[in-house]
Amino acid sequence: MDDLMKDDCCAPKGDFDLAVIGAGSAGFSAAITAAEGGKRVALIGHGTIGGTCVNVGCVPSKMMIRAAEALYGAQSARRFPGLHGEARVADWSTLVAAKDDLVATLRQKKYADLLPGYGGVTYLDEGPARLVPGGVEVGGRRITAPKVIVATGGRPAVPDIPGIQDAPTLDSTSLLEMDRLPESLIFLGGGYIGVELAQMMARMGTRVTIVCRSHLLPRTEPEVAQALTEVLRAEGLAIVDGATYHTARRDGDRAVLTVTVNGAERELTADRLVLTTGRAPNTEGLDLAGMGVETDACGAIRVGDDMQTTKAGIFAAGDVTDRDQFVYMAAYGAKLASRNAVLGGAERYDNAAMPWVVFTDPQVAGVGLIEAQARAAGHDVKTSVLTLDNVPRALAARDTRGLIKLIADVQTDRLLGGVIMAPEGADSVQTLVLALKFGMTTKALGETIFPYLTTAEGLKLAAQTFDMDVAKLSCCAG
Repeated sequence: MDDLMKDDCCAPKGDFDLAVIGAGSAGFSAAITAAEGGKRVALIGHGTIGGTCVNVGCVPSKMMIRAAEALYGAQSARRFPGLHGEARVADWSTLVAAKDDLVATLRQKKYADLLPGYGGVTYLDEGPARLVPGGVEVGGRRITAPKVIVATGGRPAVPDIPGIQDAPTLDSTSLLEMDRLPESLIFLGGGYIGVELAQMMARMGTRVTIVCRSHLLPRTEPEVAQALTEVLRAEGLAIVDGATYHTARRDGDRAVLTVTVNGAERELTADRLVLTTGRAPNTEGLDLAGMGVETDACGAIRVGDDMQTTKAGIFAAGDVTDRDQFVYMAAYGAKLASRNAVLGGAERYDNAAMPWVVFTDPQVAGVGLIEAQARAAGHDVKTSVLTLDNVPRALAARDTRGLIKLIADVQTDRLLGGVIMAPEGADSVQTLVLALKFGMTTKALGETIFPYLTTAEGLKLAAQTFDMDVAKLSCCAG
């Protein structure tokens, strides 16, 4: 495959309309979009093709999370009278090998095998790239192109804690590559990645502690954060929130983290510290400053709504930018960047109806504004909070962990946002996405017909909760 791709690298210098740096989801989206528009594209990769999502992010983590759900599902069968189930990790290395096989298959089918079908794309994997006037320098030679898109992605960030470099640590990548199941782990950070992987490892049998500066999922609704905290604690995870990090160190083969909580200093010990405190953009060696490309305080590339950087002709997309850190938004932003760069487009990035999902169990999914954002934006806000013990689907499943919160404007009754915490929250949120995209009111959503005994029906009930007590309705009466 490498020879096939490199055979096409004899294109004359200057014969490219667009150079794309990065061969992950964003890079492929940009290159394919331009190629479909008849443009010649240099797609510049470095390392394993496919980027974060397929190799070390979404795909491997979600398979392992689903495996952990299978374990939990068997063990929780007892919530139904007359049932008893048990499951355990019989062979960790075999499970990891199956994960690696899935990753390799999707990387081949969804990335490497696609390239021969796009004659306008020349794939170059000759080392890291550097921006230069008029194009890109890679592998000791200059690739000239009037427009460039930077899509180099990101990597797990290392928190600024004294001693962290010497302590035994893992990140979201190396955690999924372990050859044995650890007895104990301390997760630093309670954001999306931290809570997903922490719950997964706890269900696999590891003793897990999550340490965070504020609380779990700090960017979502506080009611949801509290509910998830209760769920994880009920599963045996230790949650140390409101913590101040002091030091980390190695003690033999183990990791020691010193924190302060409620004014008292605590020393926490585990086999490893897992660093899930955020991600850092991959910008080293690009010479952004030399080219006049500005970055924010975290080092991410600043882009406008047209995905262009502060340097004319240079665009950026995906996790390397200051925009939304989701693979589907990376691909979306890259498509806009490509259209605007070389296809005469004038499109603008729009995330007003962007769904997001946290793959815990229950899943947490949302779209639009949370209550605090809506108030900050000047809306006169009304809210509705419906716990899942009011949703027939949850009652039938004997699993009422979770809630639904909707936010709306008092004057217009228009929906502004919402969050669903439910076992099928990831699939149900798309109904709310469409409601926001097409400007629905709470009244319209509450009057919409939903199938009975579905999680999505909870959205109808939550909308009706603005004006009535749904507990007083008979089945399907709303």
